[in-house]
Amino acid sequence: MMQDIAIFAGARLVGEEGSGLELDAENFDPAILGTVKKATITKDDTVLLNGGGESSMVKERVELLRGLIDGETSDYNREKLQERLAKLSGGVAVIKVGGGSEVEVNEKKDRITDALCSTRAAVQEGIVPGGGVALLRASKALDSLLGDSSLTADQRTGVQIIRNAVRLPAHTIVLNAGKEGAVVVEKVLENNDVTVGYDAQRDRYVNMFEAGIIDPARVVRVAITDAVSVASLMMTAEAAIVDLPKEETPAAGGMGGMGGMGGM
Repeated sequence: MMQDIAIFAGARLVGEEGSGLELDAENFDPAILGTVKKATITKDDTVLLNGGGESSMVKERVELLRGLIDGETSDYNREKLQERLAKLSGGVAVIKVGGGSEVEVNEKKDRITDALCSTRAAVQEGIVPGGGVALLRASKALDSLLGDSSLTADQRTGVQIIRNAVRLPAHTIVLNAGKEGAVVVEKVLENNDVTVGYDAQRDRYVNMFEAGIIDPARVVRVAITDAVSVASLMMTAEAAIVDLPKEETPAAGGMGGMGGMGGM
């Protein structure tokens, strides 16, 4: 990371092994510090813009990072290398969020954060048709698996459970739109075009890519993986820790009327 910054700013690392540079007040040359046209420093971040480094050296460093990414097997290390590559080769965008109240601003910020995370996921693994269509198509692949005679009864049951589960997102979206979920799901599955799905907002069948109804492939994949992992854990443990529902105390009845005073 420090070498990335040095190349970007046209600086040289001090004290790096083999550099021959040390902090010496008598022979200090300010040129080794490099330059940037603008630096913004906060308690959380430091943003450096328009570094004075040579473009050829920056490009060489970028290609080196790309090569490291291609050869990296660890997801964590690859993600960190991609972050370094983005900082060195990309620009900086500032998104200003406004609103009539703090609640509105925070809600907009959450939407922007979700959009950024979805975009990063899409860049990493691509996109698939949204609206639950990708999972519907996956359920058809499980149909053929059910015909495998080598499956045990338990395995067949597991396949059936997952097959039914992956159809629920699309089914639920249609129900929320006030339509019959089962009918729409079957109509989508009957279409051999894997990009066709149901646009609940406009109540029509469309090419999901052309309509802009998409999901990051990573989000869909991780959703299935995590769901199966949690379900497997619960079946293995045969127990779950949950919050007990609060018992609602029945409202107290009104004070009964007082009997009248008997005659004297």
